[in-house]
Amino acid sequence: MPPKKQAEFQLAWTTVTYRSVALLIITIALAAGVSLYFVFPTKAHQVTDKLGSAFDSILSKINKPGPVENQSNAAQQARFTSFDGTVRVKKANSNTWVAADYGLPLEKGDVVQTMAEGIAKVAFGDGSTYSIQPDSLITIEENTTNAAQQTQVSVRIETGTLELNTGDVPSTQQVRIDNATTTLGKDSALQAMNDRKKGTPAVLVTKGQGTFEMNNEKTAIAPYEKVSFNPESGEIKKEKEIAPPILLAPSNMMPIFVSASGRSVDFSWTPVDGVKAYHVRLSRNPYFSSLEREARPATPDWRVTGLAEGRYYWVVQSVDARGKESIESEKNGFTIVSKGNENVTLPLDLEPFMQHGHVIEVKGKTQQGARVMVNGEQVPVINDDGSFNFFTPPLPTGESVITVTAQNEKGGVATQTKRVVIQ
Repeated sequence: MPPKKQAEFQLAWTTVTYRSVALLIITIALAAGVSLYFVFPTKAHQVTDKLGSAFDSILSKINKPGPVENQSNAAQQARFTSFDGTVRVKKANSNTWVAADYGLPLEKGDVVQTMAEGIAKVAFGDGSTYSIQPDSLITIEENTTNAAQQTQVSVRIETGTLELNTGDVPSTQQVRIDNATTTLGKDSALQAMNDRKKGTPAVLVTKGQGTFEMNNEKTAIAPYEKVSFNPESGEIKKEKEIAPPILLAPSNMMPIFVSASGRSVDFSWTPVDGVKAYHVRLSRNPYFSSLEREARPATPDWRVTGLAEGRYYWVVQSVDARGKESIESEKNGFTIVSKGNENVTLPLDLEPFMQHGHVIEVKGKTQQGARVMVNGEQVPVINDDGSFNFFTPPLPTGESVITVTAQNEKGGVATQTKRVVIQ
């Protein structure tokens, strides 16, 4: 007989995952929800509204930012508002130098360098501006704004000279040279120098108040007080400086119409008490690398003849009885234009100015073949019908003057001056 088969038991199972269970529950809930919506629409609306509110509450708690005082300061950007000559930048995350550009943001760790014939002006978000003079190397060490909208800016002068004008909003500006720090608040101005070839480092407050600190020693600085210091020995010397004059005429960026027979320009500035003379310099470039004229008049006025057409810049310093000179005044510019025949009329029609950030677009129309200048810069292209289009260089924040001058070969001259405000 064949062997008797024993009973066999087989056990089978199906793996059920959490994911499949969850999908099943969601499917059943959706189906039930749809059924309820059509059977009891009013109740369904109430339930969905409550679920939506609860879900929004959970999301708001998840995404809610922490307390303001615990948030870190936000990094800000600075930008060039003007530059001339050779100016270059090395970004913090790069070892390569690039040419300065108005669209290039300047951030913490960036280095700005001006060559022998280079100057630059950098504006920060709080309205403060740093004018970097030729042969300078500047590092941006800090540029942040806290929750109270207070700005903290710090720059280091590796070498060279800069002029700082703070804005009118609450902010703290610091200029560092070696182990010394000078701090300014709002509505203040400072000139800082770190050129060992010309002497020890120094800072000079020209407006408002400042505080100088080195080796835990603090010194208050009033207007036209200069602090010279030796970073190695720790020696600090403070002395009172004479103020420079304020330039009056010619007005900044205005054209001067002169006749071909006698091209004379009259300069004037405010007198300064206690000085014996003034040092006046006239140049064709804003960095004064070469001079057209130079004089040391004893009175606050000066007349110059024989100047050719074109753009000029001038600056004045006060000179005391010992022959010591003050810092430079503001550098103003003007343009000489040949005086035309008053009997010759020349049309000059301007459209409303268009603002593109810090750049102003000037559109207008004049006589065919005429020459047009905007703030001393010649408009390169005049169309056959006399129309023209010109974009100014980026203008600084605040009020600026734009002067448009047209001139034809018959001696006719027309000019218009308008003021613009850059926010």
